[in-house]
Amino acid sequence: MADNLSATAENLALDWILSVGTPTRPTAPLKVALVTANGDDATAGTEVTGGSYTRQNLSVAAAVNGATSNSADLVWTGMPAATVVGVEIWDSAGSPVRLWYGPLSATRTVAAGDELRLAAGALSLSLA
Repeated sequence: MADNLSATAENLALDWILSVGTPTRPTAPLKVALVTANGDDATAGTEVTGGSYTRQNLSVAAAVNGATSNSADLVWTGMPAATVVGVEIWDSAGSPVRLWYGPLSATRTVAAGDELRLAAGALSLSLA
């Protein structure tokens, strides 16, 4: 997901890089959400609901050449029937903050009870 930071995350990154104020680091662990309709810079997408769906913890390695990716498989089991079109990354604050969003390279349709898996390395993150 290149250049898909939410407006909130863009402001945090700029403030941190430019030493403006004291930006608060997002609350860990970061969580990956699945969406059935993609959001945009200011508005969250429509998150999957039902079945055993829950947001999954995101693990990443240190960035290299301005990019990183998930370092472990992301697995959702017991999915509700849904057509998943994208993902979003949220922090774990009491009122979670959406940091990143983007479409999947291919839409995934799952039946009730199915598993959806994003293999390690499948979720690429960069700022450019």
